[in-house]
Amino acid sequence: MKGTTSVSTQDFTTPTIRQASRRWRFWAIIALLVFVALIVSMVVTGGGSPKGEPLSATSAGPAGSKAIAEVLRQRGVDVTAARSIAEVEAATSNRSETTLFVVDDNGVLAKSQWRDLLTLADRVVVMTPSFDQLDAVAPDVALAGAVDKELTADCDLPAVRNATTVSGTGSGYRLVTPSDGAAVCLGSGDNVFSLIQLSHGERTLSIVGTRDVFTNEHVADAGNAAFALNLLGASHNLIWYLPTIDDALVAGSPSLGELTPEWVSAMAALVLLVVIAAAFWRGRRLGPLVIENLPVTVRASETMEGRARLYQKSTARLRALDALRVGTISRLGALCGLPRRASVDDVIGAVAALTGRSLPDVASLLRDADPTSDAELVRTSDALLVLEREARAKQPGRIVS
Repeated sequence: MKGTTSVSTQDFTTPTIRQASRRWRFWAIIALLVFVALIVSMVVTGGGSPKGEPLSATSAGPAGSKAIAEVLRQRGVDVTAARSIAEVEAATSNRSETTLFVVDDNGVLAKSQWRDLLTLADRVVVMTPSFDQLDAVAPDVALAGAVDKELTADCDLPAVRNATTVSGTGSGYRLVTPSDGAAVCLGSGDNVFSLIQLSHGERTLSIVGTRDVFTNEHVADAGNAAFALNLLGASHNLIWYLPTIDDALVAGSPSLGELTPEWVSAMAALVLLVVIAAAFWRGRRLGPLVIENLPVTVRASETMEGRARLYQKSTARLRALDALRVGTISRLGALCGLPRRASVDDVIGAVAALTGRSLPDVASLLRDADPTSDAELVRTSDALLVLEREARAKQPGRIVS
């Protein structure tokens, strides 16, 4: 039908579950990967269980050692929990009456700091030292692997003799160069021992590998309590020292890798893989555009009125007039017998010759006029209609009644 635009209709059905799920598949995959990342981080960090700080005198968790510290206090031992070398020095009033218990699992202290610690107390107990720590405090002692069985008393040291048996879970050590001031105890075979004590006059250094003995979870097993209390309670003062990052700053700032928790690297790698996978998935080439036929019939007059309202709302008078001029010039060119590729100037010249109007008058209507008000726009539009009627009336071969 003339003056309307018809669009064919088609049936529409409700999307299937598979079709609907495609819209949410990306976010579902992202949520799944985030969930897996959380599980991995929990596994790496020990599941997030409240075990407490390992071998801390203030931690009541299973891995802490608050039970031993409290029992020692009840027995009259002055227990001080220190977290820096400065606190250790402040708590040391009489080195002959002081036992220093050091647990440096993270390897914070440097060699020079270890040597300084040995001068602060006559009795120093070092828990499961590493290779570098042994090189600093006891070069004659070497690592000898892990120990995971119950150990029996096998020397005359009071702590071992009173315990009878202890849980040996931890590290084993070997005395490389035997000396008269050395005692090896709690052997597990092949010259591997969980306690090596080195004596130099009034000063003693104890290398201990039995970690479970000092934890709240296992202190009541076997003779663990007797061993720990006798080893740490030999002096009136006990300084329980767990080094922190503050002490590492003294020996030089740690690197970013040393400060970063272990799970951060795994998490960063997983996130990077997720981003790469998402980029490949979402960056795939899209298929051709799908044209969807509207199930309605739209009248051409409605489209014209809609565009007119938009022009009016934005005060686009010249744009509205140009739209009218395009149609008028196209029809005038056909009336004058000009080809479709004829320029506007060609149409202006032909219309002026056909209608007898002046060239500037026709050029103003078809090209140059710029309305400054709605009324002027209407007048120009009417003038275009008049010009087209004149051209039709004077078209060669047309009979005007």
